[in-house]
Amino acid sequence: MQNPIPLKITYIGGPTALIELGNLRFLTDPTFDQAGGEYKTPTYSLYKTQSPAINVDSIGPIDAVLLSHDHHFDNLDTSGRALLDRTHRILTTEAGATRLGGRAEGLAHWRSIEIPTNDGTSIRITATPARHGPSQADRGPVIGFVLTSSSYPDHAIYISGDTVWYDGVAEVAQRFPVTVAMLFMGAARVSAAGPWHLTFTGAEGVEAAKAFNRAAIIPLHFEGWAHFSEAHSDIENAFRDAHMEHRLHWLAAGTPTSLDW
Repeated sequence: MQNPIPLKITYIGGPTALIELGNLRFLTDPTFDQAGGEYKTPTYSLYKTQSPAINVDSIGPIDAVLLSHDHHFDNLDTSGRALLDRTHRILTTEAGATRLGGRAEGLAHWRSIEIPTNDGTSIRITATPARHGPSQADRGPVIGFVLTSSSYPDHAIYISGDTVWYDGVAEVAQRFPVTVAMLFMGAARVSAAGPWHLTFTGAEGVEAAKAFNRAAIIPLHFEGWAHFSEAHSDIENAFRDAHMEHRLHWLAAGTPTSLDW
C-alpha cells in the first residue's frame, strides 16, 4: 500500500494547531491573542496566560477552519474571530454557524463534507460527537472532527474538540481507523460550571489511547489559559502510570512536525 498523504502539524498554542495534509491546510480552534487578556462573561472570566507561537498575520492561507465551537473565548478569541472574516471555509456546530451569521457551515454529528486536493482526490471531514463536561454541566454544543481520504482507508486523523471521555468518543474509535488523535486535555474547570472537569483529564486521555489503539496521541489545549487544572506533567504521569508514555507525542510550539500516520 502507498504511504499516506504527507502530514505536518504545527502547534500554535491552546487548542490551535495548523494541520497540513498534502496541499491542504486546516486550522483548529483559532486563538491568536497575546497573553494577559481577561475575557468576561456574565458568570465567569477566562484569563489567557500564553501568547501564540505564530502571529495571526504569519499563518498564511487556510483551506478550512475546524472550529469545535464558537461560544468560548479559549477556543475562539478576539484575533481568532477576526481571522474567520478572511477564511475561505469555516466548519463548526450547527448552532455556531447560526451565530456566525452565514460565514460558517454547521455540521451535525457524523455529517461529512469533501474538500478536493490538487491530485484529483479529496479529504473528507466528518463531524464527531463531543460532550463539553459531564451531563449535569455540559457546556456544549461542541463537535470534533475526523479527516480521512478514500485513497488511504486505513488512516484517519481525529481532533477531539472540547470533550470528556464518554460513549460518543468511544464510537469514533469504533467507526474510524484513527492513527493520529489530537486530544483537548488539561481538565478545564470553570467555577460557574461546578467542580467538574470539562475536557479530558490525563486518565481519560489514557482511556482514549486504549480505544484508539493504533494512534499517536497529541495533547492540545492543556496550557495557555488559567482554568486548566492539569498540566503537561499530569498528563505525562497518567500515561506513565499506565505504561503508555510512548504513545504521547508532544509538539514543539511553532515548529512544523512531520508525522507518520
